[in-house]
Amino acid sequence: MKILYSGLLGALLAVCQLSAATNTALLTTNVAISAPDPNDPVEKEYHKLMEDDDAAQSEVDGWVRENEQFAAKGAAVPSAELNRRIRDRFEPIRKAYVDFIARHPDHARARIAYGSFLGDLNDEDGAQEQLEKALALDPSSPAVYNNLANIYGHHGPVKKAFEYYAKAIELNPRESVYYHNFGTTVYLFRKDAEEFYGITEQQVFNKALDLYRQALQLDPQNFPLASDVAQTYYGIKPLRTDEALRAWTNALAIAHDEVEREGVYVHLARINFMAGRTDQARTHLQAVTNEFYNTLKQRLIRNLNEQEKAPAATNAPAGKAAQRIGELEEKSEIRSPKSEGSPKSETRDQKP
Repeated sequence: MKILYSGLLGALLAVCQLSAATNTALLTTNVAISAPDPNDPVEKEYHKLMEDDDAAQSEVDGWVRENEQFAAKGAAVPSAELNRRIRDRFEPIRKAYVDFIARHPDHARARIAYGSFLGDLNDEDGAQEQLEKALALDPSSPAVYNNLANIYGHHGPVKKAFEYYAKAIELNPRESVYYHNFGTTVYLFRKDAEEFYGITEQQVFNKALDLYRQALQLDPQNFPLASDVAQTYYGIKPLRTDEALRAWTNALAIAHDEVEREGVYVHLARINFMAGRTDQARTHLQAVTNEFYNTLKQRLIRNLNEQEKAPAATNAPAGKAAQRIGELEEKSEIRSPKSEGSPKSETRDQKP
C-alpha cells in the first residue's frame, strides 16, 4: 500500500499541486517478524481499510491532475471548492481509521498507516502521536523511525531526526527513500549536522552526497531522485562544477521523455553558465524547444549576453561575472510540469 508521506496532501489542500515523486520501492526489513494470517478477520478488515485509503488517494490525485489541466486552459475549479471536495473525500477514511484503532488499539501497522494518513493531511501532531504509539508496539519497524524522522526534520529536534533515519537504515538498509530523506535533512540542516557529527560544512556536503549516492545505487532509474540530487549542487560553495555536470548527465540518461530531458538541458546550461563556459551553455539551450521552459531559457540567454559583455567592460574574469549573475539565479525553479514544487521536503513512503 503506497502513500506519499510528509504532508503532501496538506500541500495539495493549500496549493493544489500533485507530486510526481516516484520513490515507491517495496518496504522490507531485516528483522524477522511473523507474517499476519490473511484469513484473520481483523487482517481482512485492515486490508480493506488500506484499499479504501488507496482508492481515495487515487481519486484525489486524479482531481488534482484534471484541475491542473483545466488551469492551463483558464477553467480550473476554485481552490476553496477543490479543497472542500478533498476534505469530504477523506473524511470517511479518517473515521474508519479511528473506528478500527478504537477496536484494535494494539494493531501497530494500522497506527503507522493512520499516522501516514494524518501526515498527508498536514496534521503532524496527530501523525506523531500515532507513530510514537506504533513505535512502542513495534520498535523493529523501520517505517516508524523514518516517518518520525520526517516530523522531527520539520519541527525538531533535528538531531533526533538524524538518529531516527540512521535507525531506519540499520533496520532496512535496502530502502532508497531512507537514504534520500537522511541526505536531504543533513543538507538542509548543515549547522546541526556540523555539531552532531563534529565535522566541517564541506564534510557535511560530502556526507549528504554520500547518502544520496547510496539512495541512487538502490534506485538507479529514479529520475526525480537523480534530479533532486543534482539540484543539491546549487547550494554548495564553491560550486563543484564537474560533479554537478556529472549529476545532471546521470539524470539525463534516465529521463523518461522530452519534457524531462529538456529540463535537464536547462540545468546543464545553467551550470556551464555559472562556470563561465558560455559556448557549452548555449549549445545546451539550443536543445530546449518546449514552451514550458521559454521563460527560463530567455532569462539564461540574457544572462549569457550580460556575462559575455562583462569582461570587456570591467576586465573581470568571465567566471567571476558568471558567478555574480548566477547568484541571482540561485533560487529559481527549473522543473518539468510533472515535478513537485519542493521535493526536498516531500518524500514518498509506504504504509505497511
